Amino acid sequence: MFHHIPTTRPSTPLLDTINEPADLRLLDAKQLPQLATELRHYLLYSVGQSGGHFGAGLGVVELTVALHFVYDTPEDLLVWDVGHQAYPHKALTGRREQLPSIRQKEGLSPFPKRKESIFDTFGVGHSSTSISAALGMAIAARQQGSDKKVAAVIGDGAMTAGMAFEALNHAGHTDTDMLVILNDNDMSISENVGGLNKYLSKILSSKTYAVMREGSRKVLSNIPHAWELATKTEEHVKGFLTPGILFEELGFNYVGPVDGHDVDALVRTLRNMRELKGPQFLHIITKKGKGFEPAEQEQIKYHALSPQTTKVNPNQKKAKSFSNIFGEWICDQAAADKKLFGITPAMREGSDLVKFSEDYADRYFDVAIAEQHAVTLAAGMACEGSKPVVAIYSTFLQRGYDQLVHDVAIQNLDVTFAVDRAGVVGADGPTHAGAYDISFMRCIPNMVIACPSDENECRLLLNTAYQFNGPAAVRYPRGSGKEVNVTAKQETLEIGKAKVLQKGQSGIAVLCFGPLLEEAEKALSELANGQDITLVDMRFAKPLDETLLIQLASDHRYFVTLEDNAIMGGAGSAVSEFFASKDIQTNVTFLGIPDECIEHGSQKEQWAEMGIDAAGIKATLEKRF
Repeated sequence: MFHHIPTTRPSTPLLDTINEPADLRLLDAKQLPQLATELRHYLLYSVGQSGGHFGAGLGVVELTVALHFVYDTPEDLLVWDVGHQAYPHKALTGRREQLPSIRQKEGLSPFPKRKESIFDTFGVGHSSTSISAALGMAIAARQQGSDKKVAAVIGDGAMTAGMAFEALNHAGHTDTDMLVILNDNDMSISENVGGLNKYLSKILSSKTYAVMREGSRKVLSNIPHAWELATKTEEHVKGFLTPGILFEELGFNYVGPVDGHDVDALVRTLRNMRELKGPQFLHIITKKGKGFEPAEQEQIKYHALSPQTTKVNPNQKKAKSFSNIFGEWICDQAAADKKLFGITPAMREGSDLVKFSEDYADRYFDVAIAEQHAVTLAAGMACEGSKPVVAIYSTFLQRGYDQLVHDVAIQNLDVTFAVDRAGVVGADGPTHAGAYDISFMRCIPNMVIACPSDENECRLLLNTAYQFNGPAAVRYPRGSGKEVNVTAKQETLEIGKAKVLQKGQSGIAVLCFGPLLEEAEKALSELANGQDITLVDMRFAKPLDETLLIQLASDHRYFVTLEDNAIMGGAGSAVSEFFASKDIQTNVTFLGIPDECIEHGSQKEQWAEMGIDAAGIKATLEKRF
């Protein structure tokens, strides 16, 4: 058991010999526990240097070692769900010495990525995709006459999403050879049932059991009553002794639970199951943060880790994030309105709903990783006169898009969406960027889309969206803003009304949608004629302040729109579309996220790359005008 994160690289003589999984398969099975210990020690060191996902990787060290020992990767295919737990996999597949660069610009991706390694079979970031992808790979491999093996690793959290069960339902009713591994880290392993678990796993995964089961099927199928009795007896015995009856009913051969930290048992079980035909399901029990005592004790806190090399001033007051502003607002609003319900798809901590969940437990609903259900649940509540607030990351709202259109907007239901992590998010990269929400919501009838420029505007626009009788979204970024004073009042703003911050005479107007306003202000302050440029906080991407735009068009020939959203279909496009609809001839320059996936790095590095930071805005204004 490790108690501290090492600050110097630990000695890992066995791990240092593993440059690819083929090297691992040259080891004696008796060496694998030592390899697992060294790998865990190295992960503590490397993630301590770089920061990043932490607990999940520590929990699958033994599983990762066993999988690469038993499976002939990369010929055999391993599919990781979400990818939080893929750091050990990266370390064993030729990227060990690059791990300290993870999540940094031009460093390793924080998730499995096909372009990064042949061992990363499927790019991920969102949960619950692994079973569908693995099934697709297995079907394609069989069609091509290949006998390669396919295994998917999915956590118990990801198993809460409907997509996982859609894939299980399909896979279980095919004869496709594939293995689904459920990494269940939601409970501890009891010593008193360990022996029975090992015994059952050994029996149920053995070729002997499979042959007996298939042989019995053939013999007894000709004796209807005997076959019916045998089938029921097998189901009842396995259902009584194991928790796998659900997966058996879906068509899988269930094996488990297995101790996911017993590398010897994992190797024996995986060797047996690799040779079995048809869909197989292995249930393993692990502990998130295994081997590092603080992470075992506080699993939520140690889900991810900040770089331990970062110096923190204990006397420095931490700025409130936009998520904190939302967390305070929803508690205040709940105290004022008993009709309010708070809904989140497994993002209680990230969306800062902890206090709300404690103070208003009867009005708080964490629906797990089920974004579609979250949106339609809110729609149902709104039908009965309640006032639901859905707290959801922008990148996850994409997964509930049909429900946003079909269940909320078409019926014009009163649902408020607090859209967190809007815009690029830094180190998590393109899978987590909230790059498209303005674009995909703007085309939906009845929607209101607010873009607060700072913390106080966020509070005011949350009030406004909540009081609006219909679907309304407030999109705000990851991190903190300008640290302005935030009103505690429940006052609202006029829907679709922009705010002119500076009126210039140059004929140039900068229209800002969201917190990049601060970057625009810096840019104008550094320009010689910056005070002569009109600056507008647009506040709303839908509806636009059409009256103001017409007024500005009368004495401004050039417009620059600024948003942390895709340029294509975004707020700038809305401005241009409006001018075109009124036959107003203007020149519009669009600044935002270009038509490409912005790779991971810090948020400021991503802004600079796209030219939407102060320096980029200044350069655009100088070049164009």
